[in-house]
Amino acid sequence: MPPRDADVVMFVGPTLATSRRARSVARPFRLRRPVRRHDLEKLVEERVRPGVVAIVDGVFHDTLAIGHAEIREAIARGWQVWGLSSMGAIRACEMAPLGMRGFGRVFERFCGDEDFQDDEVALLHEPAAPYRPVTEPLVHLRAAIDHLVAGGVVDAAPAAGVVADLKARWYGERTIRGAAHALGRHARGGRAAIERAWGDFEPFRWKTLDFERFAEARPWRRPARRAPSRAR
Repeated sequence: MPPRDADVVMFVGPTLATSRRARSVARPFRLRRPVRRHDLEKLVEERVRPGVVAIVDGVFHDTLAIGHAEIREAIARGWQVWGLSSMGAIRACEMAPLGMRGFGRVFERFCGDEDFQDDEVALLHEPAAPYRPVTEPLVHLRAAIDHLVAGGVVDAAPAAGVVADLKARWYGERTIRGAAHALGRHARGGRAAIERAWGDFEPFRWKTLDFERFAEARPWRRPARRAPSRAR
């Protein structure tokens, strides 16, 4: 018998903060703060029976990130442990051989592209709920820049140069405004063309879109499939 929605625990924060739709589809589930070291361990100890947990967002800058050992122990005790969108996508790819399950484009990108590094999902956000973002993760900026190239607004070579510059920066310096300014020097139509193309930035927020699809698809109700391994 599949678990009730109210028994599915999700560690999530800034991934929900920019989307009313994401917050709406998250309502049936048990939401907890972005995960940190020992949070999953405590959840497993609290529950008599194993259940389903989704790791979406996690902290790492000012406290220890969720550990591989506690994920391994949860799986060993019969829990379905899912990872997606942000910290969860990274851990799911790292621990797929041990039974952690991944979901979404960010997870697939991290597993399939050796150039895709951990900090591409990182951002600065408010320290307390609703954890509104202060910066934009590179995975979103990459998607937005790919859209400009596909639409002929910016050529591929200068776009790649902007991505390389963003990649070299600390994640706390990556913003939509900064990326638009850098791209505006190369765009047909200047920065105004960038702003028109990015008028609605939500389609480029892969982390949030992955969460929405995950919450709606409820993949924990389906049989497990073999997950991809990290590209080498």
